[in-house]
Order: sequence, then structure tokens, then C-alpha cells
Amino acid sequence: MEFFDLKKQYQNLKLEIDMAVSRVLEKGVFIGGEEVDGFEKEVARFCGSKFAVALNSGTDALVLSLKALGIKAGDEVIVPAFTYFATADSVAAVGGVPVFADIKKEGFNIDPAKIEKKITSKTKAIIPVHLFGEMADIEAIKTIAQKHNLFVIEDTAQAAGARLGVRRAGAIGDIGCFSLFPTKNLGAYGDGGFVLTDNGDVAQTIRLLRAHGAKPENKYNHLVLGVNSRLDSLQAAIVRVKLRHLDEFNAQRIKNAKYYNEKLKGTGDIVLPKIRDDGSHVFHQYTIRTGRRDALRNHLLKLDVPTMVYFPGPLHLQPAISYLGYKPGDLPQSETAVGVVLSLPIYPELEVSDQDKVITGIKEFFR
Repeated sequence: MEFFDLKKQYQNLKLEIDMAVSRVLEKGVFIGGEEVDGFEKEVARFCGSKFAVALNSGTDALVLSLKALGIKAGDEVIVPAFTYFATADSVAAVGGVPVFADIKKEGFNIDPAKIEKKITSKTKAIIPVHLFGEMADIEAIKTIAQKHNLFVIEDTAQAAGARLGVRRAGAIGDIGCFSLFPTKNLGAYGDGGFVLTDNGDVAQTIRLLRAHGAKPENKYNHLVLGVNSRLDSLQAAIVRVKLRHLDEFNAQRIKNAKYYNEKLKGTGDIVLPKIRDDGSHVFHQYTIRTGRRDALRNHLLKLDVPTMVYFPGPLHLQPAISYLGYKPGDLPQSETAVGVVLSLPIYPELEVSDQDKVITGIKEFFR
């Protein structure tokens, strides 16, 4: 058993993906072109957004979004303390100051009640992360942002396809930022990313920034300082195939999560993730809490059951940003979470027999 098994997904989609790759190879257009244009149109329509701009990573999606919104040196951006480092790193990359807010006691997303206390005259934006595939309380966050005239940038790297009613994650704030890293719910076969927005000016600015500040029709006339952040045509062709199956993949992830919850209910001190029937949690990760995390993980390892710890340290205590002056105890919920979280295999192609092996190992440990 593997924690991720991308080979199984490829085998299931082999005919479609091979045809898409062959189409690109035969046309000989490997940067931009109709594959990238097609992906942008299709993913914008799928998510219910006016514009999509394809980029070469989820990190660049965050960085270029911040730049497009005018975030500059000294501006503060509120981010969760429990997530991947790229969220805070991107703020620092444009000269901004990441301001960390704690997560909720239940679940793993930023706590709206903690956000408002962090707002100052220097605050310009909030970046909620839809962590592990579960949508943050985006409506409450938008209400706070509107009250204080702040931008909302949704970090949707782990929640492609999640929905709030008829609206998809990433299409609710001012900008939605996505990663196409291979293990994501919507993953390429290499690095990639994209942004969603309803603001045409923001979309145009990000298009300029991704191509060294130049328009495609006049690529040697640089209007602004930018970077090289273009999505390869091969990756665009592959994710166009996977996009057609995204709802199907997410439904299977939810089904797998329900099976875990059913079988693991009442086991030891485990706290199971909540499952909603509204599609607002698409289980990029299935993450439990237990005070015996390390011992359980070692036990499962002996049984050849793979697990992962996301994340072993809170962002506000990372060495790279020690200059911000945070100390242990500042954000207790995030600091507690890093010591008790454990993610179990959840990918769509996971066999029931593999889940049963995970479940048996966990029950055996707690007995």
C-alpha cells in the first residue's frame, strides 16, 4: 500500500491522458496555446468564476495575486498558523508581513473569531486556507473583510472542487489560488497552478506578471516587472482530462472518509474529521487527532501502513520567520494540533481492503 498511488489513477485514465499528451506532441506547441487557453476557460466555468489564469505553481498563484492586489513592503496579511509554509512565505516574498491567527479548536481551519483581533491599520488582506480539503468559514471571513475593507485571497491548494451551495472554493473571495501539484485532488504530472477571479483588471495584471510583464502579442514590450510563471501545455492538457473527473474523484474521497469514520468511531482517543453532505469537505487529506500519535504511527509503520504528519510545526515558530517575534504559547490551538495530527491514505483509487488494513492496525494498537 502507498500513501498516494498516482499510478492507479493514470491506469484508469490512460486512454484519455495518452490521447491528450499525443495531441500536444503532434501540434508542437509546448508553452501556452490552445491547451492552456482551454484549461483556463474550462476551470473558470467549472468553478463559477469569470476568469482563470494558469501559472506554474500554487506558490506563484499566491505571490502574483498579492502583487496584483498591490500588497507591498510593510503591509500585513493575516494567515493561519497551521498550514503549509508557502502561505506565509508568499506574503514575505512580496515584502509583506504575515500575521498569524489561530485555528479553531474543532477542525483545522483559521478561526474567524481570532482574525478580527489581528487587524490593524496596516492590514490589507486575509488568506484563509481550505486545509485538507475542508472549506474555511468563508462567509464569516468575507463579512470581516468587507467591514474592514480587506481583500480575501482563498488558498485553495487542497480543496479543488469543494463547494458552498452552488459556489466552488476559490470562486468566493477576491482571488482563489490553486496548486496543481501531482498529489492534489486536481493534479498535473509536474508543478502547476492557477488563479480564479471575477476582477478583469486583476486577471490581466496576473497575466502580465506571469510573462515578465509583457502581453503575448508584444512580448518584448515589458509594461511591468514580472516573472516567468507559465503553465506548460502538456500539464494543461493533462489537467483538462482530470478536471472532467474531479467531482467523481472527490465523491470517492468522501466515500472513503465515511468508511473510515464508520469503522473507527469510538476507537481509543481518536478524534475523527466531521463529514458534511454538502460537498464542502473533499478530503485532500483524512486527518485524525490522537494523543498517542507517534506511537500509533510507529505501530502502523511496522504493519507497512503508510501515514503522514501534516504539519509537524506551526508556521509562527518556523526558524525562517523568527524575526516576527512569535513565541511558544502564542497560538495554542495550532501548537496543539501539530503534536496530535495523523493523516491516513484517502486517495480515490484506495481499495476497501487497504482501508481495512489501516483500520485493523489502528484498532489493534488501541486494544
